[in-house]
Amino acid sequence: MRPGFWGLIGLLALSPLTAVAETAYVTDNLRLGLYEAADTSGRPFRTLESGQEMEIMSRDRNYANVRLPDATEGWVKAAYLVNDKPAKLIVAETIAERDALAADLEQTKRSFAAPAATIAALRNDAAQFESQLTDTNARIAELEEENASVAGLKEQYKGSLPLSWVAAATGVCLIVGFLLGLWWVDRRSRLRHGGIRIY
Repeated sequence: MRPGFWGLIGLLALSPLTAVAETAYVTDNLRLGLYEAADTSGRPFRTLESGQEMEIMSRDRNYANVRLPDATEGWVKAAYLVNDKPAKLIVAETIAERDALAADLEQTKRSFAAPAATIAALRNDAAQFESQLTDTNARIAELEEENASVAGLKEQYKGSLPLSWVAAATGVCLIVGFLLGLWWVDRRSRLRHGGIRIY
């Protein structure tokens, strides 16, 4: 057997071990003891978490005398004190700010819900009015076309009389003509026969 073969077998045997490897992170959660003695001997009477704010009363190379916001005083190892806020505190403040902004955003959305509904209703009304306006404009165009047609007929027949007037005048003329014709025939007959009416 060749040496390369055994290397390949070894690589295949170790591959399941690399496949189940987990990702891990180093914690930034530091616990610092607060002591009564200046040399931090003995047991700490209080444990301080990362991000704990304190006032430095005095400090040397190894130890610092500190006062907490609740007026508790004691000694800690100076090497663990920093002037900048730790990442844990920054993250907590950022999360709190994000949650406050999310709450403000939700409240703003709720406060704009009613105006948004009103705007939607107004848009719906505007769409209906626009549709009615379109129909009205179409009707106006039809009426203008009819009006133009009537105006053309009026211009065409402006010198003529109404048909009812013409019919009435024709009827009167026929009746008058008929009566005059009867009178004329009667008169001619009497003249011819010496004043005697013969029919």
